[in-house]
Amino acid sequence: MRVLVTSSARFAILKDGTLWTSDPSVSYKFWSRYLDVYDEVHLLVRATAHDVPQPGWKMSSGSGIKPVPLPNYRGVWQYAKNYHRVKQIIHEAIANVEAVHLRIPCEIGGMVQHSLENSRPYGVEVIGDPYDVFAPEAYKHPLRPAFRWWFTRQLQQQCQQATATAYVTREALQRRYPPNAEAFSTHFSSIHLPTSDFVTESRLSCPVAPYTLISVGTLTQLYKAPDIVIDAIAICVQQGLDLQLVWVGDGKYKQELEARTQMRGLSKRVSFCGQLNSREEVIKQLDRADLFVLPSRQEGLPRAIIEAMARGLPCIGSSVGGFAELLLPEEIVPPNDVASLAAKISEILVNPQRMAVMSARNLEKAQNYRDDILRQRRMKFYQYVRDRTQEWLTYQSYPQPEITCL
Repeated sequence: MRVLVTSSARFAILKDGTLWTSDPSVSYKFWSRYLDVYDEVHLLVRATAHDVPQPGWKMSSGSGIKPVPLPNYRGVWQYAKNYHRVKQIIHEAIANVEAVHLRIPCEIGGMVQHSLENSRPYGVEVIGDPYDVFAPEAYKHPLRPAFRWWFTRQLQQQCQQATATAYVTREALQRRYPPNAEAFSTHFSSIHLPTSDFVTESRLSCPVAPYTLISVGTLTQLYKAPDIVIDAIAICVQQGLDLQLVWVGDGKYKQELEARTQMRGLSKRVSFCGQLNSREEVIKQLDRADLFVLPSRQEGLPRAIIEAMARGLPCIGSSVGGFAELLLPEEIVPPNDVASLAAKISEILVNPQRMAVMSARNLEKAQNYRDDILRQRRMKFYQYVRDRTQEWLTYQSYPQPEITCL
C-alpha cells in the first residue's frame, strides 16, 4: 500500500529527482520508518531546485521514498500566487496513493485534508502547537493574531476528524487538541535515539569554571529563545559567574544574535557553531558541556533536550509544550523570563550535588525514548491507519445499492 505523508520541512530537489536536506532529522532514515508498514512513501513537501547537493546535505528520498515536490513558497502572498498549482499537485498526489498521514501543524496537511473525500480515513501526527508558535513574543507579523486563531482552530478540527491521532507528547498537546472519542490515539516522539547515543553512567564529577552551557535549535525563527539565553548569560556574568555558551544551529537570525552578544559584551563567551553535519559532532559538543539550556517559546516535545538527557546532561527548559513531561518543576522557567532563567542557571551551577542528581534522573528518563520502545507505538499507529484504509477501499469497490422512491 502506498502512503502520502506531508511535512512542513523544506527540501532541495535535484535534476535527477532526488530530495535532499540540510537537517539530518528529516533525512532518508526518518522517512523510511513508514516502510515498516507501507510499501511506498510519497513525500509531499516544498522543495527548491538545485543542480548539486551542498556539503553536509543528506538525501531524504531513496528506495521506497518518492518525492512529490511543491513550489517552495513562503508567506501569504507567495502562497496565494502558487495556490492553484499547489492544489493541482495535491489532487494528483491523493489520487496516486491509498493511505494518508498528515504531520501537522502544516498548511500543506490542511490542504490535503480539505481535499479528501469525507469518508476517507487519514492519520495525523501532531508535532507542534500553533497557539505557542504564534504567541506575541515568538512570531512577528501584523496578521499574527489571525494566524494564531485560525491555525489553532484548524488543528483542533483535524484531530477531531482524524481516524487515528499520534502526538509527540504524552498529554500536553492532547489537552488543547483532543482526539475524536472513537479514534485510535497514541503518543511517540519523532526522535531517533539508538542505544549507542546513551552514556553508560551519569555525571558524578564536579564541573569547574568556566562553566559551559549548550543549546541546540534553529535560528530561522526565535522559537528556541536564543535572545533570552544571551540576556540571561549577561546577567550571570555581571553577577560574577564565569560561563560560556555554545549554540548549535543556524538560520537568518544568526547575525542579529551575534550583534546582541557584542552589545552585551559576550563576544568571547558565546559561540554560534552553526548546523553540524553529523550526530557524532553534536554528541561531542554535548559531552563537553556542563548544562543544557532551552527556554523555548513553543515546543511539541523537544527532541534536543531528550538527546542531551541521554548524554547525562542536567537540563533547564520552559513551561511550554511537553517540557513538563521531561523535567521537574524546579528545572523549568516561564518563557520570555530573562531574570528567572539567569537565577535558575546560577542556582544549578553552584550546586554540584544537585547537578549529579539531575544527570542521573535525566539519563533514566531518556530510556523511555529508546528506538525499540517508540517503534512499537509507531507501528501500531501506522498499521491501524493502513487497516482502516483497506476497509474503506474494500467498501468503495463494492457496488452501492440504488435507492428508489416508492
